[in-house]
Amino acid sequence: MESGSTFYAGEGLHIDPSWLIDPKLLFVGPRIGEGGHAKVYEGKYKNQNVAIKIVHKGDTPEEVIKRQGRFLREVTMLSRVQHKNLVKFIGACLEPVMVVVTELLVGGSLRKYLVSLRPRNLEPRVAVGFALDIARAMECLHAHGIIHRDLKPERICCLQRTREQLSSSTLV
Repeated sequence: MESGSTFYAGEGLHIDPSWLIDPKLLFVGPRIGEGGHAKVYEGKYKNQNVAIKIVHKGDTPEEVIKRQGRFLREVTMLSRVQHKNLVKFIGACLEPVMVVVTELLVGGSLRKYLVSLRPRNLEPRVAVGFALDIARAMECLHAHGIIHRDLKPERICCLQRTREQLSSSTLV
């Protein structure tokens, strides 16, 4: 837990007010992903396409506290790190549910891209490009004392400049 006025958990959930966004300005669209603790939706915030991660609160008091802590760590991390190869943080909501809003990345995951190539192989120059983009993102995280712990092809978005030319990858 960080010290100072940034956030604390205990007598309620508190985060830096500059990170909060008005939930009335969020439009939640179709679901695009799901994990054990949250669901991710495509949506809009102030006419910007965004990804909206809605965190499950938990069923027991212990679970609630644990998920609030995880939510606070994620929001704090996302608000601190900015890099062209990392997803951009837009803001967060506490009520009526815990929500993390980031830029919406289009282009599909690295896993989907690699599967679509079969039976062909990935061109060496493209593979090196992916490796460099991923290494730059991880270097940024490590410089901020953050260890990702779940890096995998499903968490890497392949961005495209044109339909034919693969551009860069961004870590989600």
